[in-house]
Amino acid sequence: MEHSMLVIEPQCFSSDCPSRALFDQIADKWSMMVLAVLDDGPHRFNAIKRRLEGVTQKALTQCLRRLERNGLISRHVISSPLAVQYEITPLGNTLQQPLRQLHAWTIDKLPMVEHARNAFDLQNSV
Repeated sequence: MEHSMLVIEPQCFSSDCPSRALFDQIADKWSMMVLAVLDDGPHRFNAIKRRLEGVTQKALTQCLRRLERNGLISRHVISSPLAVQYEITPLGNTLQQPLRQLHAWTIDKLPMVEHARNAFDLQNSV
């Protein structure tokens, strides 16, 4: 059986482009944080939830399902005691370096962003 190759333009911004949906699913805050939590090894659902302050059970469940559907994490049922454990797949591991770089950029540039925000707010508060 022959697999057809999906051809995507480098800057495809059309609403029906599959890359747009994938980017939306991997670049949201919970997905990025889940992948960061799982970077140090497999974790159970409740351990992930405890690490992600403010995430609801529903939001975390939906996020984990999206990541699993996209092949970035795998889900394993543990029988004793009954629990579910998640871990990053080889495909998910390919995202770890770019996410670490984005996180480092965020920490490094946060003071500049805060300065820009304050200047914007001052200018627009009149």
